[in-house]
Amino acid sequence: MGITIKDIANAAGVSFSTVSKALNDSPLVKPETKSKILKTAKELGYEPNFAAQRLVSKQSKTIGLVWPTVERAALSTLVTKINEEIEKHGYSMILSINPAASAVEMFRRFQVDGIIVFEENNNRLKVDFSPDLPVISYGAAHNQTVPVIDVNYKKAMYQAVHYLYELGHTNISYVGDFSPIDQRQIEKYKGFLEAMEQFNLDVNERSLINSGGLDWYDGYMATKRLLNSGFIPSAIVGGSYDISSGIIRAVREENLIIPKDISIIGYDNIPQMANLETPLTSVGVPVDELAKSIVHSLLKQMAEPNSLPLLQTLQPELKERASCAGTSHKS
Repeated sequence: MGITIKDIANAAGVSFSTVSKALNDSPLVKPETKSKILKTAKELGYEPNFAAQRLVSKQSKTIGLVWPTVERAALSTLVTKINEEIEKHGYSMILSINPAASAVEMFRRFQVDGIIVFEENNNRLKVDFSPDLPVISYGAAHNQTVPVIDVNYKKAMYQAVHYLYELGHTNISYVGDFSPIDQRQIEKYKGFLEAMEQFNLDVNERSLINSGGLDWYDGYMATKRLLNSGFIPSAIVGGSYDISSGIIRAVREENLIIPKDISIIGYDNIPQMANLETPLTSVGVPVDELAKSIVHSLLKQMAEPNSLPLLQTLQPELKERASCAGTSHKS
């Protein structure tokens, strides 16, 4: 038979109710008493009965995360930060990379307290949610039926082009995934075009390079095609961290020096940008801020149903590193 709360109470020399409060992190228990009880529980090998706890609290203390992949660096980093933020609030996270609809159905069976959804390409969320299941989405607002955290891709692209323009660059190429069904990539594409138009910069087939995907190899091959065409832009904007790392490798293989011969700025604001072959100037909502906003918004929705607006827009930031330089001539 497993260790019970009464066993912990006897071993720690405190009352049953004090142990119960301590295990539920109640502020009514003195810190030193709580520490003693938790240590005793661990030594005895106590494992909480989550099913029983749910019957009492009506909560599972778990949050479901619907995610497209953990293979890309930016998404993997954000998953980690979201999980850290969830744990700070006493919850556990269940991650699913199954299609959105099946992932949500699984989370319903597990009776999670709330769901975070990342929709990408054809992994669209087409589920009717019950009012008692809090859900938020993240990425780009587009005909949303649940609250969404929008990371303002268009403004990020504007900041990237504006930064390069201020450095004197006029021949700027964008290497990104031109997916017609992924709203995130559509917003980046539109944002780049709008920024180029605003600064009266020429846009042609050499300005828009479709990577056909979001992985390292996609960015690498797209850049190889661009550079092998005989055209060398003075600057490239990469559509994601992984795409940008592929861009850097392709540029270096052509014996071009970054940023002397070509400047590069990438989308995604994650610490790994500083660890690439060339530390990469980047733009986007900082990953720590994004994770906090996502988790805090869901917790608010869980505590106060229908309290969130359908759209919350975060502001991207530009982080300067070593991959961009000014040009003294108009390219």
